[in-house]
Amino acid sequence: MTSFAVGQIPTAFQGTLMKMLRSFLTLLFAVGTLFSGSAFAQSALNEILDSGELKVGTTGDWNPMSVRDPASNGYKGYDIDIMNELATDLGVKLTFVPTDWKTLVNGIVAGKYNLTGSASISPSRLKVAGYSESYISVEILPFTTSNKVEQFNSWDSINQKDVTVATTLGTTFEKLSKEWFPNATIRVVEAPARGYQEVLSGRADVFITSNIEGATLKAKFKQITNVPVAESRNPTPIAMLMPQDDQVWINYINNWIKIKKMNGFLDATAQKWGLAQ
Repeated sequence: MTSFAVGQIPTAFQGTLMKMLRSFLTLLFAVGTLFSGSAFAQSALNEILDSGELKVGTTGDWNPMSVRDPASNGYKGYDIDIMNELATDLGVKLTFVPTDWKTLVNGIVAGKYNLTGSASISPSRLKVAGYSESYISVEILPFTTSNKVEQFNSWDSINQKDVTVATTLGTTFEKLSKEWFPNATIRVVEAPARGYQEVLSGRADVFITSNIEGATLKAKFKQITNVPVAESRNPTPIAMLMPQDDQVWINYINNWIKIKKMNGFLDATAQKWGLAQ
């Protein structure tokens, strides 16, 4: 066997050794970058599984999606059933974190909760937060009380200077009310107050909300009725708000939604809460 002293490596081998050394250093640099960079940032999925807790932001004021029960200090509704199922499949404890519409997105960005219950997908929210796939959709309709319904016969009839439209601060409905009814007076109330309560009290004439919530409110308050418009507006997909840069967590939820669609859980839950479409 031929051996070489240090410094006596034949010239023919020196080039090969240098290439091997450069490749090895390149590999070390890549591995170092991988471990020190964002590629190894922990996903919310890992944090949930490690801590044994799923934290969900919910407003508790969107019937029948999420309704807070003051007596038990708990929640019920479509979203609540969905999140209980998700926590069961993850094998973790479920904790609801109270929030409101104006801070819903901020809570995701600040990491106060891992995701939210149902929220409409909007371009403004998409700038700073991610979404799951949509699993239900809504359309928007105007509502008034039976003693005022004869004053209105279209969307345009609401957009008048002698009409007051009530809405809740921070909601999609606030933005749309201001956009659709520039001539009307827009009365904005802050949660836990709601626009429909202003109409019921006589402090406002009209409120807009989803067909989902509208049907629930009509069943609960007999004096609430539809404004007779020719068609609904703004069909909107509904999904869960999630951290924008956590693709691992988003992928998990999206595939979970697909499974729950295929096995009938989402349809059955929608029917339970009167949301079947």
